[in-house]
Amino acid sequence: MKSVAIVALLAAGLLCATAATAADTPQTLQAAYAAQAGAGFAASAERGRTLFTKRHGVSADLPACTQCHSNDPSAAGKHAITGKLIEPMAVRANPQRFTDAAKTEKWFRRNCREVVGRECTAGEKADVIAYLRAGA
Repeated sequence: MKSVAIVALLAAGLLCATAATAADTPQTLQAAYAAQAGAGFAASAERGRTLFTKRHGVSADLPACTQCHSNDPSAAGKHAITGKLIEPMAVRANPQRFTDAAKTEKWFRRNCREVVGRECTAGEKADVIAYLRAGA
């Protein structure tokens, strides 16, 4: 009976270790978007900063990412319309940022449409993540 419990504990530990290594990270999401952008694409933190801070002019209420996320991505923001608190975007200030591919894609899709006026390209997404990983 004791050996069955030990085997069960080892199996559970192995399962947890496998799940942990399969988790999304800012690095893996950035690499996945860069790969989608095409061969030879290299994400640029500078291009990401430009996209993040640019006033796109699509919406008077949401002219730029910084309208809600602030000019300092390591600081908390607040949604310009709802007033909802937004945790920092910079990875160093918020280690949970970009650790879920589905959530990341959901927010890129929604925010790019509202701020940029279209869905962002895979390259733009890789660039923004590069910027927010670079110590923004």
